[in-house]
Amino acid sequence: MTSPRHTELAGHLAAIRARVAAACAAAGRDASEITLIAVTKTRPAQDVVALTELGLADFGENKDQEAAPKAAEVAEAAAAPVRWHFIGQLQTNKASSVVRYASVVHSVDRIRLVRALGSASRAATATATATAAPAGLTCLVQVSLDGDSARGGALISQLPDVAAAIEAEGGLTLGGVMAVAPLGVAPDTAFASLRAISDIARAINPAATIISAGMSGDLEAAVRNGATHLRIGTALLGNRSLPVL
Repeated sequence: MTSPRHTELAGHLAAIRARVAAACAAAGRDASEITLIAVTKTRPAQDVVALTELGLADFGENKDQEAAPKAAEVAEAAAAPVRWHFIGQLQTNKASSVVRYASVVHSVDRIRLVRALGSASRAATATATATAAPAGLTCLVQVSLDGDSARGGALISQLPDVAAAIEAEGGLTLGGVMAVAPLGVAPDTAFASLRAISDIARAINPAATIISAGMSGDLEAAVRNGATHLRIGTALLGNRSLPVL
């Protein structure tokens, strides 16, 4: 029997897919170019399982202390494979945990973090079992579009060095770039430079074609400006639960 929550999620997912299809049609793009990442922070593992049953495979989390146990719970419960994307600011001391469940880290913004992730990825690969997270790790360089490092992200001038460090680090693959629209800036203005920024990464690795940008409120602008991966939370899962204090 389908639960009310499953029905709710199905409706939200259908609405998001319709928005993506319309945005792609308006931009002259194919909807198959877009990967939808469900951002499930503060949401239970049951929501992830329900969304896998609805055909989603990609899920994003931004805090390791929540993501690690959730990933383990989902691995026990979900019938379909899940790809975890770590999308939050990441401390180097969390690298060893994150590489055990994440397939992609979107928020790589400094060479010290590259080194930590590479070392952790190699160690995880050496001890991998049949139930371990995927060997190797795809890394995206998070770029600050307004030069404000407080929200995370390398300066655009730092992108070549961080991207080259990822490409050179054993256990890591340069996948592309990630950006968040700055507060108070129109989304189209914010995302106008995405293609040019992506070109910098692709000059280092032509296969680094991922552009992770766009959330619930600005996905259309992101699609217009070349995004390949959308990080959708509220529009898909509803307003976030407050943490229990």
